[in-house]
Amino acid sequence: MNTYELLSSLKIKSIYGALPEEVHSIEQDSRKVKKESLFVCIRGFRSDGHSYYSQAIHNGATIIIAEEKLPIDLTKFALVIVKDTAKALAILANKFYHYPSNKMTVYGVTGTNGKTTVTTLIKQLLEKNNQQAALLGTNGIDLLNESVESDNTTCDVLTNQKILHRVAEHGMGHIVMEISSHGLAQGRQRGVNFDVVTFTNLSQDHLDYHKTMEQYGYTKGLLFAQLGNNLTEEKNVILNRDDPWYEIYNGMTPFEVISYGIYNEADFRATNITYYEDHTCFTLGSPEGNFPVTTKLIGEFNVYNVVAAIATVYSKTMISVKTLVRSLANIAHINGRMQKLDLEAPISIYIDYAHTPDAIEKVIASVQPFKQNRILLVVGTGGDRDESKRPIMAEKASVADFVILTINDSRYEDSNAILTDMEQGMKHNNYICIPNRKAAISLVIDKSEPGDIIIIAGKGLEKYQITEDKKHPHSDKEIAIRNCSIKYNLSV
Repeated sequence: MNTYELLSSLKIKSIYGALPEEVHSIEQDSRKVKKESLFVCIRGFRSDGHSYYSQAIHNGATIIIAEEKLPIDLTKFALVIVKDTAKALAILANKFYHYPSNKMTVYGVTGTNGKTTVTTLIKQLLEKNNQQAALLGTNGIDLLNESVESDNTTCDVLTNQKILHRVAEHGMGHIVMEISSHGLAQGRQRGVNFDVVTFTNLSQDHLDYHKTMEQYGYTKGLLFAQLGNNLTEEKNVILNRDDPWYEIYNGMTPFEVISYGIYNEADFRATNITYYEDHTCFTLGSPEGNFPVTTKLIGEFNVYNVVAAIATVYSKTMISVKTLVRSLANIAHINGRMQKLDLEAPISIYIDYAHTPDAIEKVIASVQPFKQNRILLVVGTGGDRDESKRPIMAEKASVADFVILTINDSRYEDSNAILTDMEQGMKHNNYICIPNRKAAISLVIDKSEPGDIIIIAGKGLEKYQITEDKKHPHSDKEIAIRNCSIKYNLSV
């Protein structure tokens, strides 16, 4: 792209050196810089891009965007000074990739729990009705049947624009994005023109970052506020009518709100709910009438997720509610989300991502109706994260008959200190602390008896554990299958 055209949208303080005619790529990671790249120095939490300008130049950068003057050879390279490089990156990336989000329908889903399930359901409902859709979220990037892991629920600004550009290039009409509170606070979604945003629920999490529930809640609300005030644009907001934050978020947007829920009157409402061990049935009330629904997902929280997904897709497509309900019957479990392992064993094992007090409470409640013997729970939390929720998670876990407290990712924190925090919330003595997650899963299966239900919570489909800043291969699912096969002499 022509350099002058690209930079014309920026509020520039100073330009030093001669600008090249063209920019061939934009990067914020000096290791990814190629010939004739523009490198933007971003101040992060652990590192400052201003410290890597020389590496960027060595790798081929011809323009450096920075917030301060740097000792660059201005006879060979250009230095552009701006007030805020993070905002500049969003503006540059959006322009460089020709405003890709304007070329498709963009769905954003936020909330404490349920984001992955709702976004996955939206994508599958679209695809089962011949609508191509991409997905960005906790489980990674799913684009054209190509799955790539992602370090964050919400990708950085530049990655978002690159992916949106690829989606536009392939003529795909839809992209579904999980939007985390961290992503909103850090502006990672800047430059993305959302068409519909959906709220799942709000409960305690991330208070190490947001400090208070009020701040956490209002940060989530940024997504609704950022839809803007241009009522000539057809945008939709989908809100959980049963959540206490409904009225607040409703007041944050000028656009029409489509509500969903179970207990309060809503545009989309589930009633007459019957729970089974391997499916759930309910009546869906909608603007097009009432429809019987059968889903292979279990638990009340998944009823909310299903109804949210149907309401979201309905709001932006011409697909009828009847057709969406019919499509739902062909959608199986969501990987790593209350996923029952397919084993010929006398026990049931579920893998789930639950890592908040609310989620732990709900996953246990979802299997209570089918309890034949005991509920055994492996539950963990992470280091360098919200300490205040640790005892509350253990308190919610105490509903299970036997609990193993373990670690999700210790990071830089002492594992025993994390478990000590959790222990304070236990309401009975039938538990044990095992820092080694692999050993914890092995023990819970070894202690199992026919008729038991085992829930392994905290990591879902994640394929690694983090110790300090190192990732080590780990899979709850694989460990569970291997140990169950040994315990019950199964062939898998």
